[in-house]
Amino acid sequence: MTGKDSIYATEQQVKDFSFDANVVEVFPDMIQRSVPGYATIVSTMGKLAGQFAQSNSNLYDLGCSLGAVTLSMRRNIAKENCRIIAVDNSQAMVERCKMHLSGFKSDVPVDVQLGDINELEISNASVVAMNFTLQFIPQEQRLAVLQNIYNGLKPGGILLLSEKIKGENDEQDNLLIDLHHDFKRHNGYSELEISQKRTAIENVMRPDNLNKHLTRLSDIGFKQTQVWYQCFNFCSMIAIK
Repeated sequence: MTGKDSIYATEQQVKDFSFDANVVEVFPDMIQRSVPGYATIVSTMGKLAGQFAQSNSNLYDLGCSLGAVTLSMRRNIAKENCRIIAVDNSQAMVERCKMHLSGFKSDVPVDVQLGDINELEISNASVVAMNFTLQFIPQEQRLAVLQNIYNGLKPGGILLLSEKIKGENDEQDNLLIDLHHDFKRHNGYSELEISQKRTAIENVMRPDNLNKHLTRLSDIGFKQTQVWYQCFNFCSMIAIK
Protein backbone atom coordinates (compact mmCIF):
# COMPACT_ATOMS: atom_id res chain seq x y z
CA MET A 1 0.00 0.00 0.00
CA THR A 2 1.14 3.53 -0.68
CA GLY A 3 0.00 6.70 1.00
CA LYS A 4 -1.50 10.01 -0.03
CA ASP A 5 0.93 12.69 -1.10
CA SER A 6 0.99 15.29 1.66
CA ILE A 7 4.71 16.09 1.57
CA TYR A 8 4.13 19.80 0.99
CA ALA A 9 0.85 20.14 2.88
CA THR A 10 2.39 22.04 5.81
CA GLU A 11 4.45 25.20 5.61
CA GLN A 12 8.14 24.35 5.71
CA GLN A 13 11.65 25.31 4.72
CA VAL A 14 11.53 23.87 1.21
CA LYS A 15 14.51 21.82 0.08
CA ASP A 16 15.32 20.74 -3.46
CA PHE A 17 13.13 17.85 -4.56
CA SER A 18 14.66 14.37 -4.52
CA PHE A 19 13.33 10.87 -5.07
CA ASP A 20 13.95 9.80 -1.49
CA ALA A 21 12.15 7.34 0.78
CA ASN A 22 9.41 9.87 1.59
CA VAL A 23 8.60 10.32 -2.10
CA VAL A 24 8.70 6.57 -2.72
CA GLU A 25 5.96 6.05 -0.12
CA VAL A 26 3.54 8.41 -1.91
CA PHE A 27 4.83 8.30 -5.49
CA PRO A 28 1.85 6.54 -7.15
CA ASP A 29 -0.55 9.08 -5.65
CA MET A 30 1.78 11.99 -6.45
CA ILE A 31 2.21 11.05 -10.09
CA GLN A 32 -1.47 10.32 -10.73
CA ARG A 33 -2.56 13.64 -9.22
CA SER A 34 0.23 15.66 -10.84
CA VAL A 35 0.61 14.33 -14.40
CA PRO A 36 -2.49 14.47 -16.62
CA GLY A 37 -3.05 11.23 -18.50
CA TYR A 38 -0.29 9.34 -16.70
CA ALA A 39 -2.08 5.98 -16.86
CA THR A 40 -2.70 6.43 -20.60
CA ILE A 41 0.95 7.34 -21.17
CA VAL A 42 2.24 4.27 -19.31
CA SER A 43 -0.22 1.93 -21.03
CA THR A 44 0.59 3.28 -24.48
CA MET A 45 4.33 3.08 -23.91
CA GLY A 46 3.87 -0.61 -23.18
CA LYS A 47 1.88 -1.13 -26.36
CA LEU A 48 4.47 0.72 -28.46
CA ALA A 49 7.23 -1.33 -26.85
CA GLY A 50 5.37 -4.50 -27.79
CA GLN A 51 4.95 -3.28 -31.35
CA PHE A 52 8.61 -2.32 -31.88
CA ALA A 53 10.39 -4.91 -29.71
CA GLN A 54 12.75 -7.09 -31.72
CA SER A 55 13.65 -10.68 -30.92
CA ASN A 56 16.97 -11.21 -29.16
CA SER A 57 17.21 -7.60 -28.00
CA ASN A 58 17.27 -5.43 -24.89
CA LEU A 59 14.59 -2.99 -23.80
CA TYR A 60 15.57 -0.21 -21.40
CA ASP A 61 13.49 1.73 -18.87
CA LEU A 62 15.70 4.66 -17.89
CA GLY A 63 14.58 6.39 -14.72
CA CYS A 64 12.34 3.44 -13.96
CA SER A 65 11.13 4.71 -10.54
CA LEU A 66 8.70 2.07 -9.23
CA GLY A 67 8.61 0.13 -12.50
CA ALA A 68 5.28 1.18 -14.04
CA VAL A 69 6.67 1.38 -17.59
CA THR A 70 8.69 -1.81 -17.10
CA LEU A 71 5.53 -3.68 -16.10
CA SER A 72 3.63 -2.20 -19.04
CA MET A 73 6.36 -3.33 -21.43
CA ARG A 74 6.45 -6.84 -19.95
CA ARG A 75 2.72 -7.24 -20.51
CA ASN A 76 3.05 -6.42 -24.20
CA ILE A 77 6.26 -8.12 -25.32
CA ALA A 78 5.63 -11.19 -27.45
CA LYS A 79 8.97 -11.47 -29.25
CA GLU A 80 11.46 -14.15 -28.21
CA ASN A 81 14.52 -13.67 -26.02
CA CYS A 82 13.88 -10.10 -24.93
CA ARG A 83 15.24 -8.64 -21.72
CA ILE A 84 14.31 -5.43 -19.90
CA ILE A 85 16.99 -3.40 -18.14
CA ALA A 86 15.44 -0.95 -15.66
CA VAL A 87 17.73 1.74 -14.24
CA ASP A 88 17.29 4.42 -11.60
CA ASN A 89 19.71 6.49 -9.52
CA SER A 90 17.53 6.42 -6.40
CA GLN A 91 18.31 3.55 -4.05
CA ALA A 92 14.86 3.84 -2.47
CA MET A 93 13.16 3.62 -5.88
CA VAL A 94 15.25 0.64 -6.98
CA GLU A 95 14.49 -1.33 -3.82
CA ARG A 96 10.74 -0.70 -4.11
CA CYS A 97 10.78 -1.39 -7.85
CA LYS A 98 12.28 -4.82 -7.23
CA MET A 99 9.52 -5.54 -4.70
CA HIS A 100 6.80 -4.52 -7.16
CA LEU A 101 8.22 -6.58 -10.00
CA SER A 102 8.54 -9.67 -7.82
CA GLY A 103 4.76 -9.77 -7.54
CA PHE A 104 4.23 -10.20 -11.28
CA LYS A 105 5.20 -13.36 -13.12
CA SER A 106 6.45 -13.05 -16.68
CA ASP A 107 8.60 -14.86 -19.21
CA VAL A 108 10.43 -11.58 -19.87
CA PRO A 109 13.39 -11.21 -17.48
CA VAL A 110 14.05 -7.83 -15.86
CA ASP A 111 17.35 -6.58 -14.51
CA VAL A 112 16.77 -3.66 -12.10
CA GLN A 113 19.92 -1.62 -11.61
CA LEU A 114 21.00 1.28 -9.44
CA GLY A 115 22.98 3.49 -11.77
CA ASP A 116 23.69 6.81 -13.46
CA ILE A 117 22.13 7.10 -16.91
CA ASN A 118 25.01 9.36 -17.95
CA GLU A 119 27.42 6.44 -17.51
CA LEU A 120 25.21 3.61 -18.76
CA GLU A 121 26.17 1.60 -21.82
CA ILE A 122 23.18 1.06 -24.12
CA SER A 123 23.60 -1.98 -26.35
CA ASN A 124 21.53 -4.20 -28.65
CA ALA A 125 18.44 -2.15 -27.84
CA SER A 126 15.16 -2.25 -29.74
CA VAL A 127 13.28 0.00 -27.26
CA VAL A 128 14.47 2.67 -24.84
CA ALA A 129 11.90 4.39 -22.61
CA MET A 130 12.49 7.60 -20.67
CA ASN A 131 9.28 8.54 -18.90
CA PHE A 132 9.75 12.03 -17.40
CA THR A 133 13.45 11.37 -16.80
CA LEU A 134 15.46 13.52 -19.20
CA GLN A 135 14.06 16.68 -17.56
CA PHE A 136 16.03 15.88 -14.38
CA ILE A 137 19.34 15.56 -16.24
CA PRO A 138 21.35 18.82 -16.51
CA GLN A 139 20.57 20.48 -19.83
CA GLU A 140 24.19 20.48 -20.97
CA GLN A 141 24.29 16.68 -20.60
CA ARG A 142 21.07 15.80 -22.43
CA LEU A 143 22.49 15.68 -25.94
CA ALA A 144 25.17 13.19 -24.89
CA VAL A 145 22.60 10.99 -23.11
CA LEU A 146 20.36 10.91 -26.19
CA GLN A 147 23.30 10.32 -28.52
CA ASN A 148 24.35 7.35 -26.37
CA ILE A 149 20.83 5.95 -26.64
CA TYR A 150 20.77 6.42 -30.41
CA ASN A 151 24.13 4.70 -30.77
CA GLY A 152 22.90 1.71 -28.77
CA LEU A 153 19.64 1.26 -30.69
CA LYS A 154 19.29 -1.33 -33.42
CA PRO A 155 18.02 -0.17 -36.84
CA GLY A 156 14.27 0.31 -36.51
CA GLY A 157 14.63 0.72 -32.73
CA ILE A 158 12.70 3.39 -30.89
CA LEU A 159 13.07 5.94 -28.12
CA LEU A 160 9.90 6.59 -26.11
CA LEU A 161 10.32 9.99 -24.47
CA SER A 162 7.88 11.69 -22.11
CA GLU A 163 8.72 15.15 -20.79
CA LYS A 164 7.28 18.18 -19.08
CA ILE A 165 7.79 20.95 -21.61
CA LYS A 166 7.98 24.73 -21.68
CA GLY A 167 5.81 26.86 -23.90
CA GLU A 168 7.48 28.39 -26.95
CA ASN A 169 7.30 31.84 -25.35
CA ASP A 170 6.53 33.28 -21.91
CA GLU A 171 2.84 33.83 -22.66
CA GLN A 172 2.34 30.24 -23.84
CA ASP A 173 4.40 28.89 -20.96
CA ASN A 174 2.33 30.75 -18.37
CA LEU A 175 -0.87 29.44 -19.95
CA LEU A 176 0.35 25.84 -19.75
CA ILE A 177 1.50 26.33 -16.14
CA ASP A 178 -1.87 27.81 -15.15
CA LEU A 179 -3.73 24.90 -16.75
CA HIS A 180 -1.51 22.40 -14.96
CA HIS A 181 -1.95 24.10 -11.60
CA ASP A 182 -5.71 24.06 -12.08
CA PHE A 183 -5.46 20.31 -12.79
CA LYS A 184 -3.61 19.88 -9.50
CA ARG A 185 -6.21 21.94 -7.61
CA HIS A 186 -8.94 19.74 -9.06
CA ASN A 187 -7.07 16.72 -7.71
CA GLY A 188 -7.02 18.09 -4.19
CA TYR A 189 -3.70 19.92 -3.90
CA SER A 190 -3.83 23.16 -1.93
CA GLU A 191 -2.29 26.46 -3.01
CA LEU A 192 0.43 25.91 -0.39
CA GLU A 193 1.23 22.46 -1.77
CA ILE A 194 1.36 23.71 -5.35
CA SER A 195 3.59 26.64 -4.42
CA GLN A 196 6.01 24.66 -2.26
CA LYS A 197 6.30 21.80 -4.77
CA ARG A 198 7.09 24.33 -7.50
CA THR A 199 9.84 25.84 -5.31
CA ALA A 200 11.25 22.39 -4.52
CA ILE A 201 11.45 21.29 -8.11
CA GLU A 202 12.55 24.45 -9.93
CA ASN A 203 16.26 23.88 -9.31
CA VAL A 204 16.29 20.17 -10.21
CA MET A 205 13.93 20.04 -13.20
CA ARG A 206 14.53 22.40 -16.09
CA PRO A 207 12.20 21.60 -19.01
CA ASP A 208 12.93 22.30 -22.67
CA ASN A 209 10.32 23.42 -25.18
CA LEU A 210 8.90 20.94 -27.66
CA ASN A 211 10.75 22.36 -30.64
CA LYS A 212 14.05 21.88 -28.79
CA HIS A 213 13.24 18.22 -28.18
CA LEU A 214 12.21 17.47 -31.74
CA THR A 215 15.12 19.34 -33.31
CA ARG A 216 17.64 17.62 -31.04
CA LEU A 217 16.26 14.17 -31.85
CA SER A 218 16.39 14.92 -35.57
CA ASP A 219 19.92 16.31 -35.35
CA ILE A 220 21.10 13.17 -33.55
CA GLY A 221 19.91 11.07 -36.47
CA PHE A 222 16.43 9.74 -35.69
CA LYS A 223 14.66 9.41 -39.02
CA GLN A 224 11.14 9.88 -37.67
CA THR A 225 9.80 11.73 -34.65
CA GLN A 226 6.16 12.03 -33.64
CA VAL A 227 4.26 13.51 -30.72
CA TRP A 228 1.57 11.01 -29.80
CA TYR A 229 0.27 12.61 -26.60
CA GLN A 230 0.11 16.08 -25.08
CA CYS A 231 -1.96 17.55 -22.29
CA PHE A 232 -1.00 20.98 -20.99
CA ASN A 233 2.79 20.96 -20.50
CA PHE A 234 3.18 17.19 -20.55
CA CYS A 235 4.17 15.52 -23.80
CA SER A 236 5.09 12.04 -25.07
CA MET A 237 7.08 11.40 -28.24
CA ILE A 238 8.36 8.46 -30.25
CA ALA A 239 11.62 8.65 -32.20
CA ILE A 240 12.50 5.86 -34.68
CA LYS A 241 16.06 5.07 -35.74
